[in-house]
Amino acid sequence: MAPKPGQPDAKSVAALNERFGTAEPQTIIAATVEEFGADEVAVVSSFGADSSVLLHMISQIDRNLPVVFLDTGKHFEETLRYRDDLIADLGLTNLVIVSPEEAALASADPKGDLHESDVDGCCAIRKVEPMARGVAPFRAWFTGRKRFQAGTRAAMPMFEAVAPRVRVNPLAGWNADMLAAYMKQHELRENPLVAFGYLSIGCFPCTQPTRAGEDPRSGRWAGQAKTECGIHLSGLNSSLATKDLQETTR
Repeated sequence: MAPKPGQPDAKSVAALNERFGTAEPQTIIAATVEEFGADEVAVVSSFGADSSVLLHMISQIDRNLPVVFLDTGKHFEETLRYRDDLIADLGLTNLVIVSPEEAALASADPKGDLHESDVDGCCAIRKVEPMARGVAPFRAWFTGRKRFQAGTRAAMPMFEAVAPRVRVNPLAGWNADMLAAYMKQHELRENPLVAFGYLSIGCFPCTQPTRAGEDPRSGRWAGQAKTECGIHLSGLNSSLATKDLQETTR
């Protein structure tokens, strides 16, 4: 059985990995929707360099599946236009936009320059907390993360337990050549920033083109020890736990 809210179930996640750990992405997507129910599953997308691959697969299975987009207020304009164009291309019908809380921005980042002095604090306000709100209503969600993107993702499983929910990474085993071939086969639109060397695209103050020979995420927080914004790390678990507690006490 699938995990239920408030009931983390590591055994169920392990069983899903054993059953579908080497399956094709489309099989994983379909199986997840069947396991948890279409109303209980979403896909999180940054509309980045290769986001069209997962979103196209989603569109072939259920175009009404919620597509959660985190609008940090610091995106490239190209990304926002690409989001709208790709949604139209694929006929996806349920775009859900989540944003940072205005009160938190006013308190901690009134000038919008927190990233210059506290990049982790900026990510916590603009990414981790709103993403927790974005996925809180669902029992499972898809991401477009791949193992080849960075050393921190090399051992990433297809299914991960996140508090009482499950995060699913259908493309975990794909490499850059497979992604490019799929995009070419289906004539998918590409984020225009890719043409300028941006192979991993986040907020504009903390993103730069990837240098030759480096991993695709090397342009994120370049020159800093930081490699992840936190929405895929333990900070999200903590924020989700807070959201769940608030819901149960209302």
